[in-house]
Formats: sequence, C-alpha cells, structure tokens
Amino acid sequence: MGEGVTRGELRHRLAVARGDEPADLVLSGGRVLSVFTGELLETDVAVAGDRVAGLGRYRGREVVDCRDLIVLPGFVDGHMHIESTKLMVDEFARVALPWGTTTVVLDPHEIANVFGLDGVRALLAASEAVPLDYYVMVSSCVPASPFETGGAEVGPADIARFLEEEPRALGLAEMMNFPAVVAGEDDALTKVEVAHRMGRHVDGHAPGLSGMSLNAYLAAGVRSDHECTTLEEATEKRRRGMWIMIREGSAAKNLEELLPLVLEHGPTNTLLCTDDVEPDDLLEKGHLSRVIRKAVDLGGDPVDAVTMATLNVARYHGLDDHGAVAPGYLADIVTVPDMKGFRPLQVWKRGRLAATSGRAVGVPAAGAPLWMRDSVRLGPLTASAFHISGDGAVRIIGVEAGQVVTRALVGRPSVRDGGYEADPERGLAKAAVIERHRGTGRIGLGFVSGFGLRRGALASTHAHDAHNLVAVGMSDQDMAVAARRLAEMGGGQIAVEGGRVLAELPCPIGGLLSDRPAEEVGQAARRLELAAGDLGVTLPSPFMALSFLALSVIPELRLTDRGLVDTVNFRLVPLQA
Repeated sequence: MGEGVTRGELRHRLAVARGDEPADLVLSGGRVLSVFTGELLETDVAVAGDRVAGLGRYRGREVVDCRDLIVLPGFVDGHMHIESTKLMVDEFARVALPWGTTTVVLDPHEIANVFGLDGVRALLAASEAVPLDYYVMVSSCVPASPFETGGAEVGPADIARFLEEEPRALGLAEMMNFPAVVAGEDDALTKVEVAHRMGRHVDGHAPGLSGMSLNAYLAAGVRSDHECTTLEEATEKRRRGMWIMIREGSAAKNLEELLPLVLEHGPTNTLLCTDDVEPDDLLEKGHLSRVIRKAVDLGGDPVDAVTMATLNVARYHGLDDHGAVAPGYLADIVTVPDMKGFRPLQVWKRGRLAATSGRAVGVPAAGAPLWMRDSVRLGPLTASAFHISGDGAVRIIGVEAGQVVTRALVGRPSVRDGGYEADPERGLAKAAVIERHRGTGRIGLGFVSGFGLRRGALASTHAHDAHNLVAVGMSDQDMAVAARRLAEMGGGQIAVEGGRVLAELPCPIGGLLSDRPAEEVGQAARRLELAAGDLGVTLPSPFMALSFLALSVIPELRLTDRGLVDTVNFRLVPLQA
C-alpha cells in the first residue's frame, strides 16, 4: 500500500537502493530476521523516507550501530479493542510503541455501539498525527444482537459508506451474529455482500461452531476467527481454510491451548492477537511482545512466533507493505537483544525513531470532541431496583478464569422477605445490567458465580457489546451507589463497599476511554483489582470478566438489560429454571 508516494520520493528510494545516494538512515551490523525464510541475515538496513530501500552494505546520513542486536519487523496486532485498554489513541501509542507494536487493526465496535460510526471516525481523526498505524475493521454488529439495547445502529448502507470514504477501513469486523449468517438471514448477508462487493475481507466470530454450520459460515466468505478455545476447534477451522487468530489477552488466554496447532502444522494461516488488554497489564507486561515471548516460553519456534505477529497479520489484512524488514516495506523496525525476551531497545515507525530504552519518542497529544462525553444516562436508581422476587431454582451465569465463555448453571439462592439474596458462602453474587444510553431505567437481573466476591459491589460501563452499565454485588445498596457514581463521572469502573467508593477509574469519553495519562489509568486499574481482592474476588482480571457478562453472542448464558440470554439457542430465558 504505497499510498501518497511522490515520484521524487520514489527516485530517492531507488537511488539509495542502488547505492547511488546515501540512505537517510542505516541500521548497521545487526542480524536481520527474514520472515520469508526464517534466516538471520548479517546485513545493514538502508532506509529512505518511510521505507526500507535495501539490505546490504550502505552509507547513510545517520548510522545506528546494531551490533549484537537482532532486527525485527514492527509488531502488528491483527485484532484488538482499544477501548479495553481505557486509553486514548495517543496514550495507547505511547505505551505500545516501546513494546514494539507499530500497527494495530482495531475492531472499534465498542465506541460504535455508543456513538455509531461517527465515534470511529473521531478516533481515527484523533490518531492521524500519532506515530502508530491505526486501521479499523468496520463494525458489523451494532447492536451485536436483538437481546440488548445499544446507543446506535450501523446498517449495510452505513458500512458501505464508511468503507468507501475511510482509507484506513480494511474490511468488515467480526460477524458476531454467526447464527444469522449460517441461517442466511437478510440483514447479516447484506452486510457480508457489501464487503465482498467492495473487495474487502470479513472477520469471523464463531465460538464452538463446527460441522455443517461451520461450512455455511465459511461459505458466506468469513475468513478468520479469534474465539477458538480448544485445539480440536482450531484445528477443524484451520483445516477448512480459516485464519486462526490465537488470542492472549488479560482475561481470555488461549495461547497455551492452541499453540500445539502451530507446533504440529506450522504457522500458516495463523496469527497472534491480544483482543482485550487491561491498561496495567499493558504497562507492566507488554503488548504483542508479551504474547510472542509466551509462545516461545511454551516451546514455540521464535521465528514462527514473530512471523505470526508480523507478516502473517499483514498478509491476512492486505497490508502489503507491513510485516517485514525488506526493500519496499515500511520502515517499521524493532531491535532486540535476543529472540527470547523480545524486549525492544529501539523502535522505528516509518523510518523515524518512535521509542528508545523503554520510552516513546514524539507522540503528540490527541483529544476527543466534547460530544463524546456525558454519555451515561440513568433514570432514578435506588437499592430497590436490584430486588429480585421469587423462590426456587434459578439460572446462574458460571464464570471461569481465563475464558470468555460461561457455563449455564442452575442453583437455589437464599430467599428472605420474598426475594432472592446473594450468598457469599456459596459464591453467588447478584448481577445487573442497566440500560445507560437513553435513560429508560430498564434493568436485567440475575446471578453469577465464579468471581469469589464476598462483600460490596463492582460495576462498569465496559459491558460488551452494547456497553450498558454492568454490576455484580453482594449488597443491593452498594450496587446502587456504584451505578449512580458511574453516571456522575461519565462512566468507567468502580468498587464499592458499605456505601463507600474504594477505587474508581473514570472513563468520560463514551464511558469507555480515559482522558488521563496511561500511568494514571494503569494505577487506577491496579487499585481497582486490589479493591476487588479486598472484597473477596479471586477471579483474575475481574473487571475484564465483568465486561463480558453481557456479551450476548458468546456461549452459554449472558445477561443484558432485557434479561438472561441463552446464547446457545439464541433466545431470552426467564431467571427461574
């Protein structure tokens, strides 16, 4: 994708490649990984403008000594949600660049579910001067299902217009309503047809899909999946031509289970992605560098690990000039001491130094327009809103560590004064999802197990995919206090006990993104996790797990503002079992 190159720039690049002119930058003396052959080449890298001009022995206006270093392509995340990091585009870049990430492909359906594609346009506009390439897949399921209330709708005409007008829109984002695709329903097929007519690819989202239903999904032209949780599932999908995105985020961790697919069959049609990462994890552990390192620690070949985070991602998404250190490719370059730790020493983005010694260089501030604030609108809310009348057995959402999927359980909560109660001794917490876009006051109520919560309440306006307000708690009063405080601060995440706020992370931009520096956001996220632990929570990344409780397109049982959703049979079900 050599967009914007002038004839003069091209002449300069060719003159540098031939050795007739000095390069703008030469990385000298390192070993360059060829992701095409898996070899480490002892060669210089010559850069002209924003491109690699050649490999060989070159003179340059600037020469950087890379002896004892390995030169890698910049890392490319093929599927992620920036909203999960809570960071605006400038702050995310400031944290991700020192870890070697130079390009991301966003599925921005979080912000799209709040503001529609105008929200996506605003994020892309804010990122224009940021030295990290932001691409998007246009949101395909806004709302994700008919079982929730979102803040916007995106139809086929909107998708077509966005793909036509936005040069950084690559294709159609994850088709989460896979039952509609398999069944051949008009709305889903129209969106897929729009993408194909415009020559774009379609990301998938099909947890557990198998057999003839999988055949139908693939026959519609869907090309990838990041929801595989078992080796058997990933193997079947890859055998049928699907690109497998191996996900390793803060809550959903599938690398260990799926890496044997690569060990046995190689890295073809396979790439690494983060999907959803908490800000403190990003700051402390890294971005794609962390996933690459873990793949190697688990026995993966280092070259394969890097290839799955560079060239394979670029090829899948049609980013023909990304993903390699080779002539004509973008000069997105990372130097590391070894192929084990993958801790970058220096990072160049389009030929300019973007990070050195763990710090980003030259990332300008970016902001969001005022209309993206004050998006949390609740009706009057008291503790009585969380009272659940009834007796007998109920359906319970079973949450498991390291998984996005839940289990549909049945249990019998304690009952007092004609209403169900949370029960810390049996690990049962109340759960609520409150519509927050239009102030309707609609609330879905249920029970969840697996958090370990014993006191207080946790709440968040990060609630995939409609991003209503989700809460779990042992106290109706604390759940009400948490929800009202989130509305006051424009959204975010919070922990409450005894009517007192223990920790909070304000996200006033759409109720999803912070306007604070990354370090402050990371510290706030860490305080939230510590507060959750003080309340008895044993589940890792509890706020990420909380955000998935309302995800009505992932098995087996979810809760939205409209009630409990059986996501296996795709229907609303009553609380009583």
